[in-house]
Amino acid sequence: MSSWHRRLKSLPGWLLALFVFVVLMAVGIQRDSGPSTPQERIDAVAQRLACPTCDGESVFESRGSASVAIKKEIARLVADGQLTDGEIVKNIESSFGSDVLLVPSATGIDSLVWALPVASGVLAIVGLALAFRRWQQMSTTTVSDADAVLVASARRKNRDGA
Repeated sequence: MSSWHRRLKSLPGWLLALFVFVVLMAVGIQRDSGPSTPQERIDAVAQRLACPTCDGESVFESRGSASVAIKKEIARLVADGQLTDGEIVKNIESSFGSDVLLVPSATGIDSLVWALPVASGVLAIVGLALAFRRWQQMSTTTVSDADAVLVASARRKNRDGA
C-alpha cells in the first residue's frame, strides 16, 4: 500500500477529529449574555465566593450568618451601581481574605494550579502521538527472503505432518 493511499484512508478520521474539536471549541467559547436583573447579578457574584464558615459551600448556597452578611454586602454594592462584578468580588476578598474565592485568581501561584494540569495533559497527548507514530513507522518492516523460505518450509512440514 502506498503512503499516499494510507494518508487518504486516515483523512476521514482526522477530519472527524477536527470537526469535533471545532464544535467543542464553539460550544466552549459561546458565552452567556450575563445576568440581566440585579438579583441575578447578586446570585452570580455569590456563586463565585466561598462561605468563610462553611465547608465546601458557596455564599449562594449557604444559610450561615457569614454568608447572609456577605450576600447583603453584595446586594448593597450592586444597588450602588458603582462597581463591576469583578470589583465586588475583590472588595469582598479584601474584607475576608483570598480563602473566600471559589475560583483562584489568574495570577502568580494560583495560575499554576490551573495551567500545570492542562500543560501536562497536552504534553502527554503529544508524547503519545509521537510514540504511536514511531511505533507505526517501526512496524512497516518487510520480510526477508530467508525468513519467507523458513516460514514456507515450516508450514509445509506442519501441513504434511498433521
